[in-house]
Amino acid sequence: MSIFNSLRISASGLTAERLRLDVIADNLANVNTTRTAAGGPYRRKVALLEERPTGFADLLGIQSVPASGRGGVRVVAIVEDTSPPQRVYNPGHPDADADGYVLMPNVNVVTEMVDMITATRAYEANVTAMNAAKQMALRTLDIGRNA
Repeated sequence: MSIFNSLRISASGLTAERLRLDVIADNLANVNTTRTAAGGPYRRKVALLEERPTGFADLLGIQSVPASGRGGVRVVAIVEDTSPPQRVYNPGHPDADADGYVLMPNVNVVTEMVDMITATRAYEANVTAMNAAKQMALRTLDIGRNA
């Protein structure tokens, strides 16, 4: 694996985790949104990640690259969580039905915070890997300079 390949893989991880953090922030911002343009409460969104293909052979579905030499990660889609909305009794709410229940978003703040911590840790791990690759490249240049 070349130094540039390891930097590219870490950069793809940074990009994917940053987008994941944006999706989590959007979920937390809409934790109390009961009306959307599509109608009904806000639906929790999740970023789907997949391994990024490395070359033309991967795009064709030919497995010519060994598993250790893959090309990082990419976001395939942002999908809505299919779990049902929470039904909360609040008869004074403007969106309450005839029985006094309001459909609230299916966003759980604790789940979002745990996802935020894992995304942050993954982001930090990619930064650490990128810095390690950069240090190895600098040390290699030092070896050449001292010889």
